[in-house]
Amino acid sequence: MKQNSPELGTPVRNFSLQLSATPRGARLARLLAAEQLRSWGLPLDPARQVVAELSTNAATHGRTPGRDFRLLLYVVADTLRIEVTDTRADRMPTARPGLGLLLVDALADRWGVTRGLPPRKTVWAELDLAPEPESSCSGGTGAFPQGPQG
Repeated sequence: MKQNSPELGTPVRNFSLQLSATPRGARLARLLAAEQLRSWGLPLDPARQVVAELSTNAATHGRTPGRDFRLLLYVVADTLRIEVTDTRADRMPTARPGLGLLLVDALADRWGVTRGLPPRKTVWAELDLAPEPESSCSGGTGAFPQGPQG
């Protein structure tokens, strides 16, 4: 879905879906996010890997029986933001214990956790998109950096 925001002067693209907090739901999140990124003309990786890790964490550590998790992707200006919201605010993630968030930390330019209305929390990651060249014949939409900046 594309929307033009006069305040920003650039198109805002967003994609949201609710999935079961199961391994199948995490797999679907990765596959559907990849299709959305393709439709926007964005590179798949590292975004697909970040979606896979955050979704797997939501289905594994953020799971509450009978409750789903939500995946949200949106692009504003030169940033792709990935958000995964689950219903286990009592289990806040850190980059130390698991390999998954260490990978997110390495791939994302920024990431963090935001508490929502109880019992929700959102783990988010942002990937900076390379700005488009002023005059490009290839029509490319930009690329992600090869690694964390710093």
